[in-house]
Amino acid sequence: MLGSLKAGVIGVGAMGRNHARIYAGLPQVKLVGVADINEEQARSVAQCYGCRAYKNYQELLEEELDVVNIAVPTTLHFEVAREAIQRKINVLIEKPVAHSIEQVDLLIETNNKSDVKVMVGHIERFNPAVKKLKELIDGGALGEIISLSAKRVGPYNPRIRDVGIILDLGTHDIDVMAYLSGAQVKSVYAVAGSVFHNHEDHAIITLKFDNGSSGVIDTNWLTPHKLRKLTVVGAKGIAEVDYQEASLRLYDREWVREAKIEKKEPLTRV
Repeated sequence: MLGSLKAGVIGVGAMGRNHARIYAGLPQVKLVGVADINEEQARSVAQCYGCRAYKNYQELLEEELDVVNIAVPTTLHFEVAREAIQRKINVLIEKPVAHSIEQVDLLIETNNKSDVKVMVGHIERFNPAVKKLKELIDGGALGEIISLSAKRVGPYNPRIRDVGIILDLGTHDIDVMAYLSGAQVKSVYAVAGSVFHNHEDHAIITLKFDNGSSGVIDTNWLTPHKLRKLTVVGAKGIAEVDYQEASLRLYDREWVREAKIEKKEPLTRV
């Protein structure tokens, strides 16, 4: 293990457990430990992946870590990430970065005073179908990008209680659209509401990018069947992505083509 990257994971629920699993399987990484307020969960994950379990995340941060992944509930992102950054530990924070713009600004300010790397875990950016589509767009296959539309709907996951649908799911497609278009959001219009959740559980988001392209995101926790799809319209063709299948289909004036996708797990990609 000489020269290996020493990693920790804070929060080992559904997503954090995946981070621990991937780290444990990488030959160049030593998974030092995992932390979770649920001691039984932490012990279970630690036993499975051969590392130490901590109930108090601060005890894990006291270890000699090169990087820590933060997968706690969104309302705790700021507190945990700021402490890790102040301890000069590189950080990967699950999306969204924090619970408010003010907290994000404070994290940026904290990071500017430190010499560490901070990354946001926008996993869909590393979906192999999205990576392939980015290559094709940059190569001019679709021509100028006119619009992007996404449908990210499905049944409610009871573990999401501290944020609404926009922060939990809508952020995926906001990031992917900015990534694919190579542009920044210039203006936003959204309508949202709540049927059963204490935050919004359905939303339509309209984005205008500074390069003239537009995006529309339909997201909710009300649809019985889970859908994760994206359509990109260009001047020369149209692309359709199924996030769940990691598939990509291209349409132009003459052909309908299915892209060949190497279906690697997004968490292992760079």
